Amino acid sequence: MSQETVPLLTPYKMGEFELTHRVVLAPLTRMRSYGNVPQTQAVLYYSQRATKGGLLVAEATGVEAWKPIVRAVHDKGAVFFCQIWHAGRVSNYCFQPTGQAPISSTDRGILLVVQHDDSVSEYSPPRRLRTDELPTSSKTSGSQQETPSRQVEVHGAHGYLLEQFMKDGVNDRTDEYGGSMENRYRFPLEVVQAVVDEVGADRVGVRLSPFAHYVESWDSDPEALGLYMVKALCKLGLLYCHIVESRMTVVEGRLTLQQGFLPLMKAFQGPSSPPAGTTARKATKQWPPATRTWWHLGGSSSPTPTSPGAFSSTPRSTSTTGRPSTPPTPSSATTTTPFLTPRPDFQTTSTDPANKSSHVPYKSCLFPSPCSKP
Repeated sequence: MSQETVPLLTPYKMGEFELTHRVVLAPLTRMRSYGNVPQTQAVLYYSQRATKGGLLVAEATGVEAWKPIVRAVHDKGAVFFCQIWHAGRVSNYCFQPTGQAPISSTDRGILLVVQHDDSVSEYSPPRRLRTDELPTSSKTSGSQQETPSRQVEVHGAHGYLLEQFMKDGVNDRTDEYGGSMENRYRFPLEVVQAVVDEVGADRVGVRLSPFAHYVESWDSDPEALGLYMVKALCKLGLLYCHIVESRMTVVEGRLTLQQGFLPLMKAFQGPSSPPAGTTARKATKQWPPATRTWWHLGGSSSPTPTSPGAFSSTPRSTSTTGRPSTPPTPSSATTTTPFLTPRPDFQTTSTDPANKSSHVPYKSCLFPSPCSKP
């Protein structure tokens, strides 16, 4: 299959950015930032996954150590967005200034969470933000966010602070920031607006996960919430909106997708993206020829350095089940994964047993806003 016949490998103009293909690297937690900062190996990791005119989104961060990574990606001619976030109640006293309580929309804490490696995360009881604190907090989030890249993605997903306001399974407020969907979304919109005021709407994207239940963050009507979120963000003229679909579950030995985001894509007048857990070759057959969407690679799809090549070649299989049998190192299962297609600048193989993932494959879809400037 030639690249000319693969819709995912067709170019797309996203605002001022000329993308050469529609395969995007998703922001992920990679468990390699020892001492809470990315290691030097991260420069190689991201540069391996950078292609001229490609789009990468880094996990939530804003530290100085990311600058050489951003430079390496830009040297490859790729576009780099850095997430900004606030964990809210998904935190512990030891991570807070002067050991104070984490902040949230609520004062209800999270139960102990068992991680994929059987470790237990303990979250401290949060402090409910006062009504008079919220306008100041939203403005501060825009004016004081420093990222290594000029482009940012606001992290409004996965149970962190903004989602703690959006979802009625967490937000139990009775003021103007709780109750109705409009009220629950007020603070997240104020935060996004503050970021837009600081860097410009044409350099801002937002990540959302209305269907997810991460860290006890759920909503009674996720589809209605998702539609409201998408339409509200569209009015701000953002560059793109990145929607994370719910994880797949195993039913009678088969992967089953419980919920989808097709209505959200229709609200953006965008067609569907490849189904969860699909192979690259199947994705190219099911991808519609006219589309504003991209395939966002994450979870089990992230190990390969040359992801776009998977859509124009026969990829080698990579294990995506089980748990690492050895502790991860800065390079294990990241920079040692074989390239899908021959590259003169890098040739290696890997027998690292850590080249596995305990996550069930999932998909996310990043699509430009029709309200943004062409």
